[in-house]
Amino acid sequence: MTSYLDRLNPAQREAVETLDGPLLVLAGAGTGKTRVLTTRFAHLLLTGRAYPGQVLAVTFTNKAAREMRERVAAILGRPAEGLWLGTFHALCARMLRRHADLVGLTSGFTILDGDDQQRLLKQVMEAERIDTKRWAPPAMMAVIQRWKDRGLPPARVTPAENTDFANGRARAIYAAYQDRLRALNAADFGDLMLHMTEILRSHPDVLAQYHGMFRYILVDEYQDTNLVQYLWLRLLAQGHRNICCVGDDDQSIYSWRGAEVENILRFEKDFEGAHIVRLEANYRSTAPILAAASGLIAHNEGRLGKTLHPGRADAQQGEKVQVIGVWDSDEEARMVGDRIEALRRDGNALAEMAVLVRAGFQTRAFEERLITLGIPYRVVGGLRFYERAEIRDAIAYMRATVQPADDLAFERIVNVPRRGIGEVALRAMHETARSEQMPLSLAAAKLVQTGGVKGKVKESLGTLLQGFLRWREMLERDGHVVTVATLLDESGYTEMWKQDKSPEAPGRLENLKELVRALADFETLGGFLDHVSLVMENEENAEGDRVSLMTLHGAKGLEFDTVFLPGWEEGLFPSQRTMDESGAKGLEEERRLAYVGLTRARRRAIVSHAANRRIYANWQSSIPSRFLEELPAEHVELAGSAALARDARVAALPSFGGQFPLVARRTRTVEAWEQPARPARADAIPVGARVFHQKFGYGTVTAAEDEKLDIAFDKAGAKRVLDRFVERA
Repeated sequence: MTSYLDRLNPAQREAVETLDGPLLVLAGAGTGKTRVLTTRFAHLLLTGRAYPGQVLAVTFTNKAAREMRERVAAILGRPAEGLWLGTFHALCARMLRRHADLVGLTSGFTILDGDDQQRLLKQVMEAERIDTKRWAPPAMMAVIQRWKDRGLPPARVTPAENTDFANGRARAIYAAYQDRLRALNAADFGDLMLHMTEILRSHPDVLAQYHGMFRYILVDEYQDTNLVQYLWLRLLAQGHRNICCVGDDDQSIYSWRGAEVENILRFEKDFEGAHIVRLEANYRSTAPILAAASGLIAHNEGRLGKTLHPGRADAQQGEKVQVIGVWDSDEEARMVGDRIEALRRDGNALAEMAVLVRAGFQTRAFEERLITLGIPYRVVGGLRFYERAEIRDAIAYMRATVQPADDLAFERIVNVPRRGIGEVALRAMHETARSEQMPLSLAAAKLVQTGGVKGKVKESLGTLLQGFLRWREMLERDGHVVTVATLLDESGYTEMWKQDKSPEAPGRLENLKELVRALADFETLGGFLDHVSLVMENEENAEGDRVSLMTLHGAKGLEFDTVFLPGWEEGLFPSQRTMDESGAKGLEEERRLAYVGLTRARRRAIVSHAANRRIYANWQSSIPSRFLEELPAEHVELAGSAALARDARVAALPSFGGQFPLVARRTRTVEAWEQPARPARADAIPVGARVFHQKFGYGTVTAAEDEKLDIAFDKAGAKRVLDRFVERA
């Protein structure tokens, strides 16, 4: 009867058998949290503590819910029927069908998808006479979803919660949008949780009904809950108080999605008398990897604390975490490609290797290197670099500049960003092009000249066509890198993404910068476009043995024998944008992201950083990430690039400080557009000194470590820079 308990270690068994009262299971990476959750669920049923319908089990993904259902059935030895098991939104949708009338809906309400939400909100904003070009509907939707994630219907949005969006009218737009949804008998995704939380808050009889139903509550990934999910759980747990939350405060990495790590940190305060079980035996990684990850995360102050140790006897030994300094980002891609190739020759499967990057734009260099080497790969959780919408748009602009007869490219971007050029104008262009046997762009020019299009359409189309003439001249005069950077700005395309307030917009802008960086590797724009065509032809099905490329956020929950972690440099990782927006709290989340990256590795973790990265056509010096200094030295092995080490002309450069040396390749010519760094300073700049930086202006030194200075700039905020780039003010 209890043989399923014999497979658990003592801490796991304690988590399964502690059935009464609130329980927090702090489950470190690779410690078997899914086994604990499913065994606890089955244990409740097998011991008669609850019937299937008396346990509420909440997951974050449908995949996790499916896996839990299958595992519970395997332990029970029969299909598990009548369970309240699913994602937050699926469970709330099920509840809301029963109580829809309490929020002005009927049980047959429609759940709108993202496109329908945007379309409806645009209609509402236009009815409210809001200029949707100045105040974009996606930005307003982001505000509304943020309020819903925090459990705030329009009536609970206080003046302090309101924003200056649309001159302070955001709350009114939100209220009108909710009224329109009710009129359509519809709910958006955020409403499912918001409506149910409001019903439980304001209808004690409904809350009492669920208290009677659910004797036990199980919650997976508690560290990823947002405020409305937290409120919903707390309301339901007030009955029997038998709530078991499983999570890892060290893996809370989704604050940009509304997740609040404070939910798990204050569990003991929220549920008096709560019991905490720490799962610290890791069954995934080797001892050196775990020690390095534990040493890094120990620098975070906002954590409950636990220390991972190997749970398998064969994991007590292993390779140290390798930290490799290379000259530049191109060399980094070559190093990773060469090592993947060497590992494959040694019999390692490509499917057991992954390259985990901080930002999506970083995948380009690795994709191109793997294609050159003929190594199959897949981009997990996203598109290949040249398949991304913003990259395809930018390339369409390039194609239309190089080749005016490229109708497909011209048609793709003629109204991107929006220029008021609709179906009618486009049809007129096509008709003229067909009748006159000319390219679409020339047909557009003829319509502008002859008055075939009028008003705003004529003006915006004329401006675009003049732009193409100017960019073609620039191409001859200034070269393709400068031309494309100018083209993206002057066309309004870059500005379109700057104005977009969706969470994806900053990443899209980074991808565009990376695209311009890529151009510098080619002599002509035509040569680059040919290269892109060949890369796109290199498509293969995502089946079979292949390397995985993904962001660190997308890697959570996965594991590989070998993990490459490139780009550990200040500003890139930790992300300067995150630190600017969230300060110390953002830095701690970045460190948790680094911890997640290291703990994906079973056998080897290879971290790399480059001394130089190219920004547009220029090289910029990079400082190794502060996270590298935080890795325990005894568990780290330092190295230069394997390719560079074979070169007799390699010479060691001075360290950027601490234990991480960089390696230089053979002497190279410094181009006129490059800015070589000044030599290291002879005079140390003390804390408190006023300094001046060419880019960031005046500031005050707040901390100094070797050649690295933390400076609070008057206008640019806090930055970490090398002392050789500043002067005493």
